[in-house]
Amino acid sequence: MAEPEAPVKEEKAPEPEAPKKKGTAAILPWLIPVGAAVLFVVMGFAVGRLFGTRGKAQNISAAEAPNPPEAQVPHESKGPIAKGATWFYDTDAVIVNLNETGLSRYIRVSLTLEVGNGLIEKEGQQFLDQKKPLLKHWMTLLLSNETVDDIRGGKNLQRILTKITDMFNQGLFPDAKPHIVAVYLKEWSIQ
Repeated sequence: MAEPEAPVKEEKAPEPEAPKKKGTAAILPWLIPVGAAVLFVVMGFAVGRLFGTRGKAQNISAAEAPNPPEAQVPHESKGPIAKGATWFYDTDAVIVNLNETGLSRYIRVSLTLEVGNGLIEKEGQQFLDQKKPLLKHWMTLLLSNETVDDIRGGKNLQRILTKITDMFNQGLFPDAKPHIVAVYLKEWSIQ
């Protein structure tokens, strides 16, 4: 007898894989951040246009008085008092920690400024009174970098006074001739 034949299983040929869509799938991760960036740019422009000033109003407000009137350098005298006349201005005392390791050392300094070169005394006094906080700040910055050895002795004191004179002239009168002729020590104590 013949053996019964086993049913033949039909083998299916493997189906070819569908090619991946490179165009849309590759662009999608980049599309979201680019779209968000464009949206933020458009929103920023719209908010600026809605709430910002435009045109001549912005230009006029920017052109108006770059320096407030009280901060401007006082006028120079053109009369006979301007030639060779000087006057004196006392600064407030400044206490500064010196740049010392270990012990805490400090210095107390007050100065007298000799002012001249044509600066009128009345206007100059008012100007320097307004600038007192700046003068104290500049002296603090300069002296806080010094050590006790840097400030002892006549040569070192003269060097520091010259630095202070230059710093004050550059800070107070940047585009004019220097009006501070000299700086004198009123008080100088180190502890």
